[in-house]
Amino acid sequence: MPGSTIDLLLDVELPVTVRFARNRMVLGDVMRLTRGSVIDLGRTADEPVEMLVNGRVVARGQAVVVDGNCAIRITEVVG
Repeated sequence: MPGSTIDLLLDVELPVTVRFARNRMVLGDVMRLTRGSVIDLGRTADEPVEMLVNGRVVARGQAVVVDGNCAIRITEVVG
């Protein structure tokens, strides 16, 4: 049988999310947001960001810029 089960899974697409922070806001505050509004995320810029795959944290790392694009430098893989 050519290939293996893992080979079939390697092509499955899953949603990937990068979470910089979380914040709760009341609807009234959300409705007042305009272009240029600033939302305090309650964290420092050097704190790790989380990478979620299918809603589960799989890694943490640093937000970096590579060739003008946002990227993540993975510093920890969550088991």
